[in-house]
Amino acid sequence: MLLISCPYCGARAETEFSYGGEAGIERPKDPHALSDAEWADYLFMRKNPRGLHTELWIHAQGCRRWFKVERDTVSYKITSSRELSLGASEKE
Repeated sequence: MLLISCPYCGARAETEFSYGGEAGIERPKDPHALSDAEWADYLFMRKNPRGLHTELWIHAQGCRRWFKVERDTVSYKITSSRELSLGASEKE
C-alpha cells in the first residue's frame, strides 16, 4: 500500500486520497481567444513523464484539502508533499 503524507494530517493510506492531475498547469489568461485545438490541448494534453513528477492530490477522506506531491512515476516513491501555498518550500 502506498502511504501519502498529507501536509495537514500526516501519513495516511492512499485509499484516503484522490489524484487531481498534473500540478503547475496554468489556465489561459484569455480562454475565449484560443482556437478549439488550443483549448483541447489545455484541457487534455499532459506530460505523463517517466520519473519525478509533481501532482495535485486531495485528502478526500480526511481534511479535504488539496496539496502537491512529488512522486516518481516508475517506483511510486513519494519524495515530498507540501501545501499549495508553500511553493518550493517542502514538508516531508
